[in-house]
Amino acid sequence: MTKNKILYTIILLLFFVSASYGNNAYHCFPWINYSSAYFGPNALPVPEFSDATIPKETTLRLSGNHFFGFGDVTTGFDLRIEIPLLPERVSFKIWYTGFETWRVTQEIYDHRNMLGGNLRGTAWGEFYLKTRMLLLTERERRPNIILNSALKAAAGTNFEQRRHFDTPGYYFSVEIGKSFFPRRRFLDEIRTVAHLGFLCWETTNSTQNDAPLYGGKIILRNRLFDFENTLSGYYGWMNNGDAPLVVSSRLTFKQPNFNFFLQYLYGINDFPFHHIQAGIAIRLPSLTPRYI
Repeated sequence: MTKNKILYTIILLLFFVSASYGNNAYHCFPWINYSSAYFGPNALPVPEFSDATIPKETTLRLSGNHFFGFGDVTTGFDLRIEIPLLPERVSFKIWYTGFETWRVTQEIYDHRNMLGGNLRGTAWGEFYLKTRMLLLTERERRPNIILNSALKAAAGTNFEQRRHFDTPGYYFSVEIGKSFFPRRRFLDEIRTVAHLGFLCWETTNSTQNDAPLYGGKIILRNRLFDFENTLSGYYGWMNNGDAPLVVSSRLTFKQPNFNFFLQYLYGINDFPFHHIQAGIAIRLPSLTPRYI
């Protein structure tokens, strides 16, 4: 065999080995859509935002969540605590999306490219850490402005079943809130809030998805309850189900030291769920930092 034939043979063998390895690599490491349309409801939901105020006292919130419709039924809980380091000025917030049970249809299993063959199971959720700082205090002609900085840890389980991302994320945002007082017998306050920011999360092969974050809400208040209506979302650049838009309504019943609330949320785009949430928010004065 001549040197040229040997060289051609080696090149041909390398070509087939490379092609074979490439096919295997593709099947073992398929492209994953790290987006709200291809994962469970707690993977990267549209971030909640407040009424553009920081509380005076430590507040603990516990809620139960039921997501349904569109081939995925998920039930779980989440736990949130906000600690005012400087009351009404600076706070630190932690929340955990908790334990969930889930069930999907075969169609959703195939759509999300899930692994393992199971159509039902359980998963543990994500941790978020957030700092909030008052930038501008509300006066007669100016709003409250609060700066938020949040970090999402890669703590969620069952990535293969597309329940949570195996990558971290973060966002920065501002909340702008202004109240109006109609002096009506039934309605004491109307509060409007805008939410604007920037959300980022890591995806396949360390590629980063960046998304403008936006939202607005109107809150109707009296001494007995708050009625809150919100439209919010974010818009990723990959166009792979990464532009969720949701609308929600929440009714909060006020008590001296705690509040009950009930909320319904609907995913208009790239968040294929109905969401019913019920919970309690408790004020904890004994856990509020005191400074002399």
